[in-house]
This record gives sequence, C-alpha cells and structure tokens, in this order.
Amino acid sequence: MNGQAGELTTERLSTDGPSRTRVALLGSGDLSRELVTALQRLGAEVIAIDRYADATLHGVVDRSVVVDISDNDELTAAIRWLQPKFVVVASEVVATDALTVAADTGVTQLVPGIRGARLAADPEGMRRLAAEELGLPTAPYWFVGSVEELREVSERAGYPMSVKPVGGSVGEGRSVMVRDSDIEPAWQRAVAAGSAETPPRVLAETVVEFDSEVTLLAVHRDSPGGPALDFCAPIGHRSIEEPGGQLTVESWQPHPMSAVALDAAKSIAARVARALGGRGLFGVELLVYGDEVYFAGVTMRPYDAALLTLRTQRLSGFELQARGILGMATDTIMVSPGAARLIYSRRGTVSTPTPDSVAVVADALTVSESDVVVFSHHEGHPRRRLGLALATGPDVVVARDRAAQVATVLGKLWP
Repeated sequence: MNGQAGELTTERLSTDGPSRTRVALLGSGDLSRELVTALQRLGAEVIAIDRYADATLHGVVDRSVVVDISDNDELTAAIRWLQPKFVVVASEVVATDALTVAADTGVTQLVPGIRGARLAADPEGMRRLAAEELGLPTAPYWFVGSVEELREVSERAGYPMSVKPVGGSVGEGRSVMVRDSDIEPAWQRAVAAGSAETPPRVLAETVVEFDSEVTLLAVHRDSPGGPALDFCAPIGHRSIEEPGGQLTVESWQPHPMSAVALDAAKSIAARVARALGGRGLFGVELLVYGDEVYFAGVTMRPYDAALLTLRTQRLSGFELQARGILGMATDTIMVSPGAARLIYSRRGTVSTPTPDSVAVVADALTVSESDVVVFSHHEGHPRRRLGLALATGPDVVVARDRAAQVATVLGKLWP
C-alpha cells in the first residue's frame, strides 16, 4: 500500500492460482467490510481504492490503492491500470466522469450503473427523477438554497411543512414548521446537519400523513431470462435524537404492511431500480399510510438498514449485493424476525470506547439472541456510526425489546 495520496501502488497484482474476478471498491468505509468478505467468499479479488492510506478496509481487502477518488485524472488512471471487471461505488465523492470513461471501455461494469452513480451524490436529481420522470407518488417538495427562499415556499404552500438537509446523516436535522417563527430555526437546523462540502441547501416538503417509514431492499441481478429483481421483507425504522445530541436509529424486520401497500412498494422499488440501471442492491425509502405508499429516497448500496439483515436473513443485504454484482443466484429468505439499534456519535465530538469495552460488550450479550458490532472509523466524519445492537426473537415486538436492552448497555461505551 502506498501512503501518498495521488500515487498508485507499484506492486504487480498476484497471478498465482486460478484467475479471480477483480472487483474495485471505490471507498473504504467500515460499512463495506461485510461486502468485501462476501465478495471474497465467492472467489472475487477485492481492491480498495480510496484517498486514505490507513482506511478501515485496507487490512481486509486483497489489495489497496491510494488515490484521490474525487479527481477524474487520478481515478481514471487507477481504473485503467487495474482493469477490474467490476467497479463498485461505495462513496458519494467519486469522480463520475472517470466512471463514464471506464464504462465506455467495455471492459469494466459499474455498480450501480452510471446513472445511479451520478444520482447517488445528487438527492435533488434523484427526487426529480422519481417524481417528474417516473411519476412516482411523493410529497409535494421544493429544494431551496436560502432562508428567504424557504420563507417564500412556506408562504405559497402553507403549513405544516417538513424541512431536512439535502444529504447528511439519516434522521438528522429534521424539523416540522407550523408557523412563520419556525422558518429560521428549521433552516439553521437542517444546514447544520448537512454536508459542509456543498453549498447550503435543504428539502422542504408538504407534510403528508404517514404511519411508518419503511426501507424495501431490492437486489437487481442478471438471470438467464434477463434482468431480475428480488425483494426482502420490508424493514421499518425510526430515528431517536436525545436532548444531548445522541442519535439512534431503530429498525425492525418484517414491518407489517397490507398486501396492497406491499405491492405498491414493490412496484415503486422496481421502477426506481430499472430506471437507475446496473446491478446490485437498492434500498428504497418509503412513507406508508394504510394502503398508500410514497417514495422518499433511495440508496444505491447496502446501507444502515442492511445491517439488520446480518441476523434476520439467510443472505444478508451485503451478501445479496455481492451476488448481484457477480451475477449469481440470490434468495431473500428471512430466517427470523429481528431488530437493531444503530448508535451514532454526537455531532462534532470524537467518541472512543471506554477502557472496559470487553466487559460492557459481554454484559450486552447476556440478552437472549443478541449480537453487537463496535465500529472503527477514519477521522473526519461529523456524525459517525459507533455501535450496533442486534437481536432476534419469536416476533418483532420481542426482538425490538431485546435490541433496546442491548443498546442501553452498549451505550455505556460512549458516555
């Protein structure tokens, strides 16, 4: 591994043994660890490409290359040198022009496809694709770039109206405005939670009534009969932000939905996946109200909701992604109801586990059918995943209670 960003490794990749399908992973965050393992188990050679010399995955992958993946020239050179069969986008800061060059060679396939890769870093473009091109049901929405624009929108659309950052951590920075005096605080809250690398911009939506927030995981793969889609059982989730700034996201699977609502959700997910193209796992975010379903967003790779499937499904979302990338058979069988609580750091703080972390984890694992994950991180993330509490049970109610117990104990690592 080379420690200097902007330079490629000079070592030759190993050619010993049978030929292995080469997969280049753009981004080396801790969340991709399970994907790397799944790809390697299926016989793939995984190469991590990132700007950090000490990225989380560099001790797990077969090879690592250090370049600035947001630089078109550097990334183009790296892909041309490596000649991977697949390039998997696992970051929002990838130079998409370099991806276009790679795809045009006919040697490399992109995951997701080029359209999906471009829209992964463009929530505004993704919402416009869903609502204006595909005609999917969404809440009436506006993207605004200043508090004055937000005030103008609220005057036209009326209240109540929800405001949230364009990008940023899941569940963070949301507000519901019910009067004029809420406008400026809602703007400030959303901007503070958004990305510092882009100009301030927020999403304002007319509040639609909904019972639940749901993620539907859909794996898009090749099959003998052409492109195919498989759906996982729906995952319900909610965000819990404590007064001290601690953010926890709770999720559970399966989330109960009527047959009509589930069919509508699958139809929306299928249309989004086919419009974006490519292969792999898509996490389609939905708002559900009785039999009505609204599109809310999409992730182009296994994200937070997929962590729950590590214990609830025969093949986790990461294993489904790996099989989808390589064009292999999949199944989305759920083996147990389950729940999870994902603990995030407080914004702007550096959170490290306490010295007695093993004792705390051991205590957490005394809960029946439980498991935990303690994440490691590269510095620089304003809101980082710290720990994950997982639990299964005979039903979702029991699993959620167990996950809450595990999270209460696990949270002692970050007082």
